[in-house]
Amino acid sequence: MLLGVKLRILWLFLEDLIRWSMLFRFKDFELNTISGELHKGDEEVFLEPRAFSLLCLLVENSDRVITKDEAIEKAWSGRFVTDAAISTALKSVRRALGDDGETQGMVRTLRGRGFRFIEPVALLGVAPGEPAASLEKAEADRASGRPSLAILPFRFLGQTGGHTAIADAIPAELIASLSRLRWLKVFARGSTFRFRDRYSDLAAVGSTLGARYCLSGIVEMFGTNLAVSVELTDVRTMSVVWGERFQGILDYVHNIRSEIVASVVSALELHIPMQEAEAARLRSPQSLDVWARYHVGLQHMYRFNKADNMAAAAWFDKAIEQDPDFSRAYAARSFTSFQCAFLNYSQNREADVQEARQFAERSVELDPLDPMGCFNLARAHWLEGVPEAGLGWLDRTVNLSPNFAQGHYARGWTDAIAGRGCDALRHVETAIDLSPLDPFLYAMQATRALAYLVNGDTKRAAVWSERAARAPGAHYLIALIAAASHQMNGGKEQATFWADHALRRRPGTSVERFFRAFPFVDQNFRREITAALRKSGVSH
Repeated sequence: MLLGVKLRILWLFLEDLIRWSMLFRFKDFELNTISGELHKGDEEVFLEPRAFSLLCLLVENSDRVITKDEAIEKAWSGRFVTDAAISTALKSVRRALGDDGETQGMVRTLRGRGFRFIEPVALLGVAPGEPAASLEKAEADRASGRPSLAILPFRFLGQTGGHTAIADAIPAELIASLSRLRWLKVFARGSTFRFRDRYSDLAAVGSTLGARYCLSGIVEMFGTNLAVSVELTDVRTMSVVWGERFQGILDYVHNIRSEIVASVVSALELHIPMQEAEAARLRSPQSLDVWARYHVGLQHMYRFNKADNMAAAAWFDKAIEQDPDFSRAYAARSFTSFQCAFLNYSQNREADVQEARQFAERSVELDPLDPMGCFNLARAHWLEGVPEAGLGWLDRTVNLSPNFAQGHYARGWTDAIAGRGCDALRHVETAIDLSPLDPFLYAMQATRALAYLVNGDTKRAAVWSERAARAPGAHYLIALIAAASHQMNGGKEQATFWADHALRRRPGTSVERFFRAFPFVDQNFRREITAALRKSGVSH
C-alpha cells in the first residue's frame, strides 16, 4: 500500500501539463485535444467542457483503465465532484459518440475499477493549422539544432500486482530530470506518452515529433524482483546507441529509480555527443550548424593533447562566429583555454588564464542556468591559484544538474587541494559512480589518489594514482602524481618510472610547474610532495 501511495505521489508530482496539438481518429470521429474539437466526418460534435476533458483523457490513454480518482484529478483538476456529476459527463461522452451505458461499445465501465476507451484509436500526428508543430518543422528540427530526445512510456511485463504505475513513473521522472540538461531538447510527457502502442515503430515517433533519439524501456516483475531494461536509439539510423539493465527488489524501487536516472544522464552526456560528432562528419562543412560544430569540437577536446585542443578551439570559434549568443560554445572555449594553461601548451599562460575566465563569464552571462558554464567559471579560479574562490560556482553546478559527474569531480579536486581529504573522497566517489566511463575518469582517479595522500594513506594513493596514470587521456601531471604517491609509499622503482615518463612527455617538467597546477594549501604537505618528486628525479 505504501509503495502504491509513493508511486501515486511521484506520478502527480511529475505530471506534465504541456501538450501538443495532436489528432486522434477512432471509428468515424476525429479528435483534436487542444483546439477542443470533435468531428464526425465534416460535422462538428459539441460537448460541454468537462465531458470533452473526460473524452480526451480516455482517448489519450486508451491502452489502460482510467480510475475515478484519476478522472477527477485530470478532468476536474482535483476539485470535489459527486458521482452523479461524473455519470452525467460520461453519459454526455457516450451520447456524442453514439454509444450508451447499456451497449458500452466505445466507453466501457469496469465496476470498481474505472473506465476505459475500447474503440481502436489511431494517432494521426500533428493537427493541421498549427504551424509551430508541423511535421515539416519537426523534420527540420531533427536535421539541425541541439539533439532531441523522446522518452516513451515503458512496457510492463509479468504479473502487475498493482504496480503498473512504475512503467510510467520511471520515464516521467527521466523527463523531469533530463529537461534540466541545457544541451538536450526533451519532449514533454504529453507528447511522448501518446505513443504507447508504437514501440516497434520508433522511426514514426521520431518523424512525428522531430526527435533524433528515443529512449524506451521494459519493466519486468518476477514476484518481488524488479528488472528494468533501458535502450537509447538513434532514430535517424535506427541503431542502438546504448542500453543497460537494472535489477533489484521491489521494496527498493526508489533506489532503482534513482540509479536509472543517474545512469541515463551520464550515458547521454557521453554517447549522444559522440553520435552527433560522427553524424556531423558525414555532412559537408558548409551545412553544419552551431550544435554540429560544437559536438565535433567536443570530440577533439576530450583527447587531452595539444593538437586536438587547438582543433577543438577552432571548432568552437566557428560556432561562436556563426551564433555569438551560443553559451555552450563559450563554455567549451573556456575549457580549451583552461587546458592550454593547465598543461602549459602555449608560451603565454597569462593570456590563456584570462581567456578561460572571460569565455566562462560570457557563457554564464548568456545562460546562467547551464551547469557547463558554471563548471568552467569555477575552474578558471584554479588557474589563478585560488580554487576555493570557485566553490560557489561548483555548488551551483551540481545544484543545477545533480547527476553532472564532472561537477562532483571538480568539487572533490578543490577539497583535496584545500586539505579536506574525506570530503574529496566523498565527492570523487560520487563522480565515478555517476560516470564510470567519463572522459575525466583519469582525473577522478588521480583526485582520489591525492585525497588519500592528504589523509596519509599512501598505500591506497599508490594504487589509485597507478590506475589514473594508465587510464586513457592521462597527461604528464598525472604521471607526476603517480611518482609522488609511489615514492611516499616506498615504491622507489615505480616512482622513478613515472617521473621518467612525465619528463619524456614534457621535457622541462619541474616541481614548480606541478604546484602551479595543484596549489595545495598545507605547507607541510607541499614539502612532502616536493621531497617525493625530487627523490623520483624531478627537478626544481
